[in-house]
Amino acid sequence: MPADQIVLEPSQRRETVLDCLRLAKRRVALSIFRCDDFAVLDELANARRRGVEVRLLLTKRAKGWKTRLRDLAALLPSMGVEIRRYAGAGVKYHAKYLVIDDGPALIASFNFTRKCFDRTCDFLVLTGDPDVVLGLQRLFDRDWGAPESPLPEGLCDRLIVGPEQSRSQLAAMLGRARRSIRIIDHKVKDPAMLGLLETKRAEGVEVRVLGKGNLGSLIPHGKLILVDDAEAVLGSISLATPSLDFRREVAAKVSDPASIRRLSEYFDRLAAGR
Repeated sequence: MPADQIVLEPSQRRETVLDCLRLAKRRVALSIFRCDDFAVLDELANARRRGVEVRLLLTKRAKGWKTRLRDLAALLPSMGVEIRRYAGAGVKYHAKYLVIDDGPALIASFNFTRKCFDRTCDFLVLTGDPDVVLGLQRLFDRDWGAPESPLPEGLCDRLIVGPEQSRSQLAAMLGRARRSIRIIDHKVKDPAMLGLLETKRAEGVEVRVLGKGNLGSLIPHGKLILVDDAEAVLGSISLATPSLDFRREVAAKVSDPASIRRLSEYFDRLAAGR
């Protein structure tokens, strides 16, 4: 498997997740915000039948999902899945990632729901990068067992973990822009980030933001930042104050030329309404 695989099309998302789960031989660590897709639940059950340890971190709350989260928290243990509701004080749990054995791992902007598998603009990076895999394993173990403790030291620098790192690392990335900043995010609302984007415009940097109403037939949901066609960040972090300062979020940095080219072409396609 190449170091990174970028998945953009809705038709590929579900199978990418299912294929990862089918690879599991020893353990699955899964972090979700919402899940209502029966194929995913079936593969979790299949993994348990193979003797795979399956641990799942689940948010305590999601708008409009009180009953469904309660039902999910009851269903999963009946399948042999060990779950915990994230217990970090004052931080809403919004991370979406999956680690299989000692790799691969995936980081997604989408929920594991039928809606996000079929109809949204979203992003996924599947990677065999051992540093990313280890970093996610360490983050998962921290959030599972000691959510009030500091982040693990030495996390892979390809990971951005919120709220601890979101604002500083994204501001630094935007600040490095010399030619262009291209963003897909329908919640660009944080005053400091808006000010930074205006500063970059004043410096002559081309700044383009696609959001609600700009994504053709797709429902806005996922987040992408692409700077100078040289580096990108994709994942669940939005340039909105709650996401930057009060949510457990995870995003991945991408810089290999093939992935950057795909993300740039995808942005152009959406911008053209295709």
